[in-house]
Amino acid sequence: MELASSPLPAPSPSVGKPPAAPEAKPAAPALAGWLKQRGFGDWFYALALVAGACVAYFRYGAAMDGYDTAILVLHVPLLAALGWAWRPFRLFLATVAALALAGIWLYQGDLARAEQVFFLKYLLSSQTAIAWMSACFFIATGAYCLGLAARAGFAERTGSALTWAAAIMGAVGLSVRWYESYLLGPDIGHIPISNLYEVFVLFSLVTALLYLFYEGRYGTRRLGAFVLLAISVAVAFLLWYAFTRGAYQIQPLVPALQSYWMKIHVPANFVGYGGFALAAMAGLAWLLSARGTLAERLPAPEVLEDVMYKAIAIGFAFFTIATILGALWAAEAWGSYWSWDPKETWALIVWLNYAAWLHIRLANGAGGRLKNCQRRIAALESQFAPSPREEHSNDDERTAEIRTRLAELTAQESVLKRRGHKEKAMLAWWALAGLLVTTFAFLGVNLFLSGLHSYGSL
Repeated sequence: MELASSPLPAPSPSVGKPPAAPEAKPAAPALAGWLKQRGFGDWFYALALVAGACVAYFRYGAAMDGYDTAILVLHVPLLAALGWAWRPFRLFLATVAALALAGIWLYQGDLARAEQVFFLKYLLSSQTAIAWMSACFFIATGAYCLGLAARAGFAERTGSALTWAAAIMGAVGLSVRWYESYLLGPDIGHIPISNLYEVFVLFSLVTALLYLFYEGRYGTRRLGAFVLLAISVAVAFLLWYAFTRGAYQIQPLVPALQSYWMKIHVPANFVGYGGFALAAMAGLAWLLSARGTLAERLPAPEVLEDVMYKAIAIGFAFFTIATILGALWAAEAWGSYWSWDPKETWALIVWLNYAAWLHIRLANGAGGRLKNCQRRIAALESQFAPSPREEHSNDDERTAEIRTRLAELTAQESVLKRRGHKEKAMLAWWALAGLLVTTFAFLGVNLFLSGLHSYGSL
């Protein structure tokens, strides 16, 4: 066999001449080009956000300080970008706004109307809306499990619709609860993320939205049974906590929480927690699929691995922001950025855990070496015609040398595939263990340890 060869191209008449200068390209910034691609619906959505922010400012600006105003203004471009990138979020946000405003209007400034007005009592008061959220999450979990077990598309679509409904009612419940706190008194009013009852509603809402985003992106509902199971556990805890501790009642903020930092630190934290929970459930699904359990019913391993990686990346980014904001808050409240309080120490453990996970995932491990090996095999094979893996008696010395190298690389490829599978399994187990570490950092510290954050205890 001879190495495949091709005739050399004829010399170009321009050889020896300086290359022509590249044609000038338009100097419009990439951002401007991206904005030009927005359609009428995109700009109408953004205009609606601006109008909503203006109404909120003129209606409630007297109760807002400079930080509140800055947060309100920053939410407009953030929500606009999110709605442009994820179109279903627009309908979600519009529905939440309509229902929350309807609930606020029905109160007419009197908290007692929560027990007198039909739609407040049975639909739109904060407690009722959160109860509807809980019911929808439980039923959605059952629908997703039924869809996975019976391969029933209708059950999966029902689970998806119920998850959207649960997220809507959770957001409505938090929004109306915020207004209800001000009806108790201007000094009592605060954003509803101050106790475990409220933040577990936030966690369930954020985790559901993250899952729904990836459900739409990958066009599969087969992961819903796993993610909704984790959300249902959180909902069960918040219901237990609400009924046994009376946590559904709105209480004034303790002095340590009377800070504008809480309004950005806590939401950022729980976006991180939601990402970590989603990644853990994707890791559990990957492990089951790798063992052959439900393998034909679950999303492809590549999809599960991608969801796991991206969820941890998003969670890590927001958790990092939350940790920095927490340090700034601590400096203002206690005079020190870091005091090795149990909560702070375990937050650092969580951060280091996921930083190490991302480092292993992004480092040039077995997966990276496998890709390099496959590229080298493809480069060597491209020099042969016909297939280099067929035996021929007329190999010359160079061809035999390349054939030997191909055999070595093929054996290395097989070894790297096995190592890559073990590496992925390790990362999946690590994502599951990471959720346990995160859970202890959030709940376990409150249960078993004491420190500056003791106001968050059960």
